[in-house]
Amino acid sequence: PNMKPWEIWVSESQERMLVIVPEKNKESVLEIFDSEEVEAMEIGRLTGDGLLKAFHEREKVAEISIEFLFHSIPRVVRSAEFKENVLKEPEFEMGNLGEDLKSILAMPNIASKESVIRTYDHEVRASTVIKPLQGENHDGPGDASVLKPLRNSWQGIVISNGINPEYGKISPYWMAASAIDEAIRNNIAVGGRRIALLDNFCWGNPEKPENLGSLVKAAQACYDIAKVYRTPFISGKDSLYNESSSGAVTPTLLISAMGIIPDIRMAVTMGFKGSGNYIYLAGDTGKELGGSHYYKLNDCLGISVPKVEPEKAIKTFKAVTEATDRGLVSSCHDLSEGGLGVALAEMCFAGGYGAEVELSCVDGELREDFILFSESNSRFLIEVSPSRAGEFEELFSDVFCSKIGKTLGKKEIVVFSRDKNILAEGLDGLKKAWQTGVRL
Repeated sequence: PNMKPWEIWVSESQERMLVIVPEKNKESVLEIFDSEEVEAMEIGRLTGDGLLKAFHEREKVAEISIEFLFHSIPRVVRSAEFKENVLKEPEFEMGNLGEDLKSILAMPNIASKESVIRTYDHEVRASTVIKPLQGENHDGPGDASVLKPLRNSWQGIVISNGINPEYGKISPYWMAASAIDEAIRNNIAVGGRRIALLDNFCWGNPEKPENLGSLVKAAQACYDIAKVYRTPFISGKDSLYNESSSGAVTPTLLISAMGIIPDIRMAVTMGFKGSGNYIYLAGDTGKELGGSHYYKLNDCLGISVPKVEPEKAIKTFKAVTEATDRGLVSSCHDLSEGGLGVALAEMCFAGGYGAEVELSCVDGELREDFILFSESNSRFLIEVSPSRAGEFEELFSDVFCSKIGKTLGKKEIVVFSRDKNILAEGLDGLKKAWQTGVRL
């Protein structure tokens, strides 16, 4: 009530929508908003006279021609340019993989965020089925959260995210594509499908051609990948002009995904569930470490940024969904930052079980450290009971899916390469590194 008319008119308060409905549906629409305890009110109507008129306490405070408003204002024309970064792949010797894994687990973008998460409300109205923190000690990093919004239905909503600004230092296009892929596979990992996307761009000054050029590349990736995945963008926002005297922020795109799970009772979590179960890796692994945490550990950026092959990925996604619906999946976790090594450790942390894997079952040509820390997209680690293994493997006949190991009763991670032990670390030491990387 204390706001002036012009303040009300130009206010940029968020989380608001303008809805136009037929007169006959007005009361029904208002009832829906009221039932959800959302404030809604009638503020005007369409007149057909070609004028936009605004009133405040019955006094006309503005009148403007629709023709002028939409067709007479000059359009902004900006220049965009994009130059590929001149980068090269690093060369270095493989070190101690156990120590490398500990160091990567302690990096801020990978380390446990439990101390941050518990600072905020992350569960409201007791409708959260799968929470951000999972596992025997409620400290494992979930792929997605699952909500049950309807009392009389088992159908649920799946919320997930994808982000990796390091890739944007190499290619804004593949950074955006990777963020989309990560958000989608996080959704699929718990049982989601019928996915829609939201974008959140954080960029520098778009009036500078080089900044606008990278923004155009990222937006093009959003179009290209979403079209193939059939995952429409239903909303989003941008935060531009993020610059200081030291330069612009790293081009960053956060993708949020919202999916549907038909039955929340079939939702899958990421912690290992028992000893002696098989561990499968679904999806292709390549030497894609550009912008990876392993390269960063070795003071490198690289050029081999992870790419996305959506047509191939769709086959993997469909197989994972089918396996989930048949109840074949005991646990599932996507591979993202830190690759196989980090995903395996996180599943062990959440479940309290160890793991033993053979890297030659993943790829027989790549160097062991590249296999362990590659950040190739569209991949999942899946735990399956031996009694269901045959049925599970049949579903993946058209895509790469290899049994790479098994879960252990003892709390350690053991990694072999052609039967040679190349890593053996206790979970306690690994988890300590992971839990102390970020502390409030």
